[in-house]
Amino acid sequence: MRLGYHSITWGGVVGDATGVTSVKDLYYRANGAMDQAVRDIAGCGYAGIEMFDGNVASYADRPDDLRELLGTAGIELVSVYTGANFIYADALRDELYRIERAAELAATFGAQRLVVGGGARRAAGVEPEDYNRLGEALDRVTAIAESNGLSAGYHPHLTTIVESPDELDRLMSRTRIGFCPDTAHLAAGGGDPAALIRRYPDRITHVHLKDLRPDPVEFLPLGAGVLDFADILRAVREARYDSWLIVELDAYAGDPREAAETSKAYLDKLLDTEGQA
Repeated sequence: MRLGYHSITWGGVVGDATGVTSVKDLYYRANGAMDQAVRDIAGCGYAGIEMFDGNVASYADRPDDLRELLGTAGIELVSVYTGANFIYADALRDELYRIERAAELAATFGAQRLVVGGGARRAAGVEPEDYNRLGEALDRVTAIAESNGLSAGYHPHLTTIVESPDELDRLMSRTRIGFCPDTAHLAAGGGDPAALIRRYPDRITHVHLKDLRPDPVEFLPLGAGVLDFADILRAVREARYDSWLIVELDAYAGDPREAAETSKAYLDKLLDTEGQA
């Protein structure tokens, strides 16, 4: 397995204010210096990086800058993360316009995967058709990804209508999109990450790793929380997934490179132990 890291930790996730009035212009962004993120991630020994659609879009008019940055660091862009509400019919066309743009840019820079979160939880509560709407929209996302030579994976996420294992089951039967398990989000939503990977072994297209302190919920570097990553990796192996593992730590109070180093050392030791077993 190859190890990568998400640039989110450099500044944390923000969105574009323009999205309040223009859905088509609403991107995720990490609010930090991407050149520093790339250098730090490569310097920790990771072979790949995942970036938000908004950060990649920042290089749309100067693509050689990102290619040079990645090439000099000796690291590859593995995946691009995006998302949308997906359940509002009037907004869906503009949301898919933006996701198509993200897929095009991902392909331009050599990424392999499009990772997508979303499924809005309405203020008035979930409507009976919301899972059908989400599933149908994710099928369209899958087609967009495939038309750009990418695989698509759905990332369950707190605050969406796919938090709990039951909600994940409700969605997965309604869409053909791949599954991107995020270990901490699955656990915080009441699930066992390893069990959910074992439930959908043929759907795994991408993997996000982060640790968790459950009460109050806090995402942590690998090995600093309560998750059983030895069992998680066994489940991944059982699924015959032998590709990128992306560490994705949403925020860190200290130096983001320090967090990346902590997780890398933990993963290296765990994978070495697994290899000797």
